[in-house]
Amino acid sequence: MHNKNKKIRLMANLILIILIITGLIYLGYSIYQYYSTRYTYNSPAATVNLKDQIDMATVLKNVKWGDNMTVSFSDGQIRLQADGIPNHKRDSQYAVPNAQVVVPDASTAHIIADTTKAQTYDFKITTTPKVAATKTSAPLGSIGLMISGSVLFNPYEGDGKTVAMSSNFYMLDSKGNKVWFVDECSAHPTPDKGEYHYHAVSSCVTSEVDTDTGPSHITGIAMDGFPIYGFRDINGNKVLASQLDECNGITSPTPEFPNGIYHYVLPDTTDATSSIRCFSGTVDTSQLRKMPMMR
Repeated sequence: MHNKNKKIRLMANLILIILIITGLIYLGYSIYQYYSTRYTYNSPAATVNLKDQIDMATVLKNVKWGDNMTVSFSDGQIRLQADGIPNHKRDSQYAVPNAQVVVPDASTAHIIADTTKAQTYDFKITTTPKVAATKTSAPLGSIGLMISGSVLFNPYEGDGKTVAMSSNFYMLDSKGNKVWFVDECSAHPTPDKGEYHYHAVSSCVTSEVDTDTGPSHITGIAMDGFPIYGFRDINGNKVLASQLDECNGITSPTPEFPNGIYHYVLPDTTDATSSIRCFSGTVDTSQLRKMPMMR
């Protein structure tokens, strides 16, 4: 009887061990399936043929364009009309260069009230962008339009080599308040023409469509038609500048394009990678607006 009970206990323990092992195998397989089907930002399975055209019209119709913009579609293009005044707060004062100074610092600048003025933007951009055989340098001036209604500039100041974000500075006004050259939205207006523009990713823009830890959504469109995103991938992980090509582009899935699309990323940097430096797609140069000359 004692031996019989011992055999029963051994069998029960063996069955329990088998059940535990089976459960662990099933759990491991489930975890593997979960992570293998989730997109990773550089997954080969997520890439698309760069020679193919993607019709973005349907997606762009659902982008959260600002109420200060007029958006329409026709003939394979998106038409974006705006006055350039962002739909978010701006500083009341800015540090601007003295006369004849192109790139200022605190010793060659002065403080003036916000010079932002209404512009007359009327951009017609393709909704079927395609990666070109050669890249086009992004000039000084507007290279994309953001959902705020204001434009994106490349990372440089008027000399074409000084990075705006890394050369930011402030001055103290008569009340001891800090007055910045580039505001907390990564932007500032040109001193004379009042063209408000970004030089990097702007939390004032991304906060309209993104959460702090979730994936980045479309925050603008470049002049070659490819979308512009913040610095988080589809899984909410931070995208590093080292993951991007020379134009700040990458092909990967996004919330709007889960099968992958080539798009520009504005990484969380303050160096020359902070904005788009070249276009990977074909650009209608008539849509580019040169930066107003400094006086």
